[in-house]
Amino acid sequence: MPHLPLTRRSLFISSATLLAAPAILTRSSFAQTAPEDTMNTMPETKSFNIGKFKVATIRDGKVLAERPNETFGINQKPEDVAALLEANMLPADKFINSFAPTLVDTGSDVILFDTGFGEGGREKGNGQLVAGMQTLGYEPSQVTLVVLTHMHGDHIGGLMEGGKPAFENARYVAGQVEYDFWKDPARIGSPAENGHKGVLKNVVPLAEKMTFVKEGSEVAPGIVAHEAFGHSPGHLVFRLESDGKGLIITGDTANHYVLSLQNPDWEVRFDADKAAAAASRHKVFDMIAAEKLPFVGYHMPYPAAGFVEKAGNGYRYVPVTYQFEI
Repeated sequence: MPHLPLTRRSLFISSATLLAAPAILTRSSFAQTAPEDTMNTMPETKSFNIGKFKVATIRDGKVLAERPNETFGINQKPEDVAALLEANMLPADKFINSFAPTLVDTGSDVILFDTGFGEGGREKGNGQLVAGMQTLGYEPSQVTLVVLTHMHGDHIGGLMEGGKPAFENARYVAGQVEYDFWKDPARIGSPAENGHKGVLKNVVPLAEKMTFVKEGSEVAPGIVAHEAFGHSPGHLVFRLESDGKGLIITGDTANHYVLSLQNPDWEVRFDADKAAAAASRHKVFDMIAAEKLPFVGYHMPYPAAGFVEKAGNGYRYVPVTYQFEI
């Protein structure tokens, strides 16, 4: 498949909608990759600036899972997946999956991108978002806008708390295609039924305060939505710009810094449309590499922020260190 060129002002062309995708998730989220062990964590945060925007990633939690080849590179030989991991000094039989919502203080808005597991994850040591926000000096009531990259359970679980909105003063932004897919009663009796139930519980009660967006929609001054369909039917990424500085919030476009980036065409178990997801990985990360932009990936190694450079047909991940401190 040819990869279309991208410009700074026109980031993406729209992907075809995936409402008829043949391989919708069998569970509600990528987070549920057969965790073999849960790793309790205290709240962890990492703060940095993008222009005038104050940005922080917050570790909602992490899990230890076995058999990476059953999640990543499922169309490859298991020994080839193992070899790539070992070549990158990683275990071949286990991996850690981390979850990192992002908080952005623009000076006029406090914006939260994705919400973690929420109360449903705390028994297993996840659901640390609010505690992490509080270590940064923010209370849930200060959040003015909640933005969803997509509607899998590990991204929407924190929207409600005790049957009430967790961010009581917030308005909400989500993708129209994503919402329409998961809300549709046609999901009942399908492999996507659990995801449908999660959206009915956590998203639908907030719909009256929600703005539904598509390719090129401005979410807030300096923040624009772009379609990167594939991982889910209406998955979005977001470009932030302030004072000439940029950042891409990539959500679940790529979910492993080696297996999904060095080999973006390798199939991922929890991508709804695997071909579209691979095309989105190329589209998004070609642009990130070309412009040398930082990005935040929800499942990247914490603190979940980094860069990529082109390497063959894929990308080499470069984690953020002190770039934003000097």
